[in-house]
Amino acid sequence: MFTKILIANRGEIACRVIVTARKMGIKTVAVYSDADKEARHVLLADEAVNIGPAPSRESYLLAEKIIAACKQTGAQAVHPGYGFLSENAEFSKRCEEEGIAFIGPKHFSIAAMGDKIESKKLAGAAGVNCIPGVNDAIDTPERAVEIAKSIGYPVMIKASAGGGGKGLRVAGNDKEAFEGFTSCRNEARNSFGDDRVFIEKFVEEPRHIEIQLIGDSFGNVLYLNERECSIQRRHQKVIEEAPSPFISDATRKAMGEQAVQLAKAVKYQSAGTVEFVVGKDQSFYFLEMNTRLQVEHPVTEAITGLDLVELMIRVAAGEALPLTQDQVQRNGWAMECRINAEDPYRGFLPSTGRLVRFSPPDQTMWQGDTEHLYGVRVDTGVVDGGEIPMYYDSMIAKLIVHGKDRLDAIAKMREALNGFVIRGVSSNIPFQSALLAHPKFVSGDFNTGFIAEHYSKGFVAEDVPHDDANFLLALATLVRRKTRERAAGISGQMHGYAVTVAKEYVVVTLGAGGENIYTPVHVDDYVGHTGAARVTVAGRIYEIESDSRLNAICLHGKVNGKPFTAQVESGTPRNPLAWRVQHNGKRIDVQVMSPRTAELHALMPFKPAPDMSRFVLSPMPGLLVNVAVVPGQKVQAGERVAVIEAMKMENVLFAVADGVVGKVLASKGESLTVDQAIVEFV
Repeated sequence: MFTKILIANRGEIACRVIVTARKMGIKTVAVYSDADKEARHVLLADEAVNIGPAPSRESYLLAEKIIAACKQTGAQAVHPGYGFLSENAEFSKRCEEEGIAFIGPKHFSIAAMGDKIESKKLAGAAGVNCIPGVNDAIDTPERAVEIAKSIGYPVMIKASAGGGGKGLRVAGNDKEAFEGFTSCRNEARNSFGDDRVFIEKFVEEPRHIEIQLIGDSFGNVLYLNERECSIQRRHQKVIEEAPSPFISDATRKAMGEQAVQLAKAVKYQSAGTVEFVVGKDQSFYFLEMNTRLQVEHPVTEAITGLDLVELMIRVAAGEALPLTQDQVQRNGWAMECRINAEDPYRGFLPSTGRLVRFSPPDQTMWQGDTEHLYGVRVDTGVVDGGEIPMYYDSMIAKLIVHGKDRLDAIAKMREALNGFVIRGVSSNIPFQSALLAHPKFVSGDFNTGFIAEHYSKGFVAEDVPHDDANFLLALATLVRRKTRERAAGISGQMHGYAVTVAKEYVVVTLGAGGENIYTPVHVDDYVGHTGAARVTVAGRIYEIESDSRLNAICLHGKVNGKPFTAQVESGTPRNPLAWRVQHNGKRIDVQVMSPRTAELHALMPFKPAPDMSRFVLSPMPGLLVNVAVVPGQKVQAGERVAVIEAMKMENVLFAVADGVVGKVLASKGESLTVDQAIVEFV
């Protein structure tokens, strides 16, 4: 067994590998860029080596620097995690040539499956069901349109070396095929250094279901059940679960056996995943094989009780798999939500910056621990006060739960999301909460088009349901009342001017455009509990108990005898006197006032935000890749104005109306802040 391994990655996956290595008594080496010098994975590892500047192409993607770090530290093996060099056949081969074990498949397996065009040919030869399409690389957008028309729309345009939603577009007509081909090639060239693109038929109403594999050097390959990954946005997974609520045992067995056939055909060792698109009649077709550990591997670990990272390390060290196919378990139901640094209310634009507060829910199961299951686990690479840089992907953490069945897992996940505190950057937690509450998700009636269908106009506050919105008003009033009680107990107050505790309040729900709602609320003490009150809102009584500190953002307690977790904090970015309340994804800003103060508040005029319609503003922090207009140019609505790159994704800004460019206010290569003006129209 190895005594020291190097993790050629960053973030949560680097931390994940370190935990299992430590459990196995193996020392670890972290590598880091200049942007990651204080990152969590650097602090966790036994040693750390700086490998260059922040951009990944100058650090994490340089095989020579990784190998040099291995030699410098005496690391006998490399775990590549996922992304970066994890599916780079040349890197795997170089490690082998240098006498460094690659904790992953052999280079020839990576090469065979890493090319999406060749992998489909190999899959077909191995007896795996394949989707219709043209598997030869396409050179021009005109040729892409020609092929797409011959296959029949809709089609999927995919970069041969793509992954993680990069270099992938769905086209429904000639224009989308032409533009999608160009965008795919650009993204693929920038992200993977390989701009080959191919086209295949897009299966309508598909489900994305993948089979987890593990193989050893003795020819043994097992399938570890499946994962349902159909809840996706822009082809990136949002919620994953295991098992799938859709497929039958017969389909599971057939998919698993075909995945094993493919793995054996390429002499596969280590962990890997075969992805399938599954039709509503449970017909399934090979999509691709990921020759690495997947982001969503924890849900498989939960239902099987296996540590996949440990199995990868043992296989790389030459050990045989410790179990057979009939010993693979499938216990309970696991779900994973990807917690990303993005603003769902602004079109899911990336959100970078400092994590002013990062407080995940309490964990009851942990990475590398296969004994304590049926609980909550958080995989993350960040810490409170850490930075979310623009150079890498947007993931902050992965929230994993394990329940006795699917409904139990959903309930656990909703409560865990309620207790996940993130401040300083925006996160997609409200969106995750809305998805989990959607009736069709709860019933298991969804496919990969679920988000596009139900949130076609984007995500707005109204998309977050709450079965009892008045509870949020009651909770805000409770916290306000308790702060008044604490203030009233301070000694030395001047007679006649002491803080008093009232029973009658008005909660003002603040509308973004000044459309406030005024709700009378009555509060009585709740006998027998100091941290409680009986709050009446619209005729309904809420008996609320909570032992949480008043200055704690996350509150735990009971309402009418049922447990709850919610977030309440004083002050909002626009109003220091307001309270922000969040529960089950719903977020409201309120002010809790005396009835007389509320009367006066209703008379105050609303001051609207300044009109910025003549400017094109940067919707996110990022790098200005291109400005497509010049002063004096006439621009039509829908015409490209600028391109911003953030978190490895290109974001194109278009003109929303016809106009003439007055000034270009930012230059190519400039780092932009949120709402920074790029172009001004006259």
